[in-house]
Amino acid sequence: MRVLITGAAGRLGRQLCRQLADNHDLITTDIVGEVSAKVDLTDYDACRRLLREVAPEIVLHAAAWTDVDGCALDPQRALSANGLATAHLAALTSNDSIPMLYISSNEVFDGMLGRPYSEYDRPNPINPYGYSKWYGERAIAQVNPRHYIVRASWLFAHGGGNFIQAILAAAGAGRSLRVVTNEVANPTYASDLATAIARLIESERYGIYHLANDGAVSRWGFARSILDCAGFAETTIEKISRHEWQRPSLPPEQTALANFAGASLGLRLRPWQDALRAFLDAEDSD
Repeated sequence: MRVLITGAAGRLGRQLCRQLADNHDLITTDIVGEVSAKVDLTDYDACRRLLREVAPEIVLHAAAWTDVDGCALDPQRALSANGLATAHLAALTSNDSIPMLYISSNEVFDGMLGRPYSEYDRPNPINPYGYSKWYGERAIAQVNPRHYIVRASWLFAHGGGNFIQAILAAAGAGRSLRVVTNEVANPTYASDLATAIARLIESERYGIYHLANDGAVSRWGFARSILDCAGFAETTIEKISRHEWQRPSLPPEQTALANFAGASLGLRLRPWQDALRAFLDAEDSD
């Protein structure tokens, strides 16, 4: 299958390329990195030229601006990068009956439900990042019936710049750690998510999916597990509330995802604790 992957230089994009390279013809695009084409997806004409030139059989749209605090500081840019770009691709793929998969986020929910969110609970984003991802969801759902919307949660991947590496860097440097206890979600290994996506697109079962590693934990609990697994069991972490951690964005509190639709297809991601250990083992082997 001829697969166009957007955001191919990103953390999830790289994993998708590794997962799909052996069995599919890949065309990759991003605004950075070594890719087939560098395209600004907020430019409709550029998107149209790209799809005409490469004629994909499916589009995996992993490109996004995932700097949550950056999105809070520049909501218009967030809406353009995460919403408008998705709307462009959704319209163009719909015109040519091309399936499209969109990576969304647990932050489309407000965190007030009191239980893990199923695929068909009503989104209600409370910050600009979540709103921009919800905009993308609506854009594709309204125009392209052959769509997959995949919501992920607290994604971590090799290559730096994630919560695990920030915690380990602070512990290794002997810095004090303060982590919130009232943000809860599913830590998700990008490698596991890419494997599940590869299986999902083979199913041709379109719809909304929550693909996250099994189980939920607070930021503090996740940090504690990271340190314990990495040999920093003696390092203490101060427990704080999210209101004590000043940042531009206000994240939702309880946004654990329940995998109902994917599980019905046999798509279950292993517990986050196992995924964390696998990630750390892979980091140590590099």
